[in-house]
Amino acid sequence: VQLQASGGGSVQAGGSLRLSCAVSGRLFSIYATGWFRRAPGQEREFVAAVTWNDGDIVYADSMKGRLTISRDNVKNMMYLQMISLKPEDTAVYYCVAGPTLRMDMDTSAVDYWGKGTLVTVSS
Repeated sequence: VQLQASGGGSVQAGGSLRLSCAVSGRLFSIYATGWFRRAPGQEREFVAAVTWNDGDIVYADSMKGRLTISRDNVKNMMYLQMISLKPEDTAVYYCVAGPTLRMDMDTSAVDYWGKGTLVTVSS
């Protein structure tokens, strides 16, 4: 499975961004896809995940209300719409795939990582 994130960039606080992730390869092996992020000097952090077939969703509590994750399993794309961005949202955002929706509970269950896309939020 290959994952390619895009859509990062620089935005002012309060702004919004939509990240995209192109998913390819052995798609039948994917149960869920999601997003993690790593801020400068911080640990990797779960953001959101969605099941590939059914569209069940889980969000990180810290960002709930400001995120919308979605997937289009016809176009083989996943998206993350972020609103009301804050400087502390500055991070490299990675799209991932794995066998569980609850990647927040078990980050070791992520099988595939894409290269990240940088989001910079200025105050």
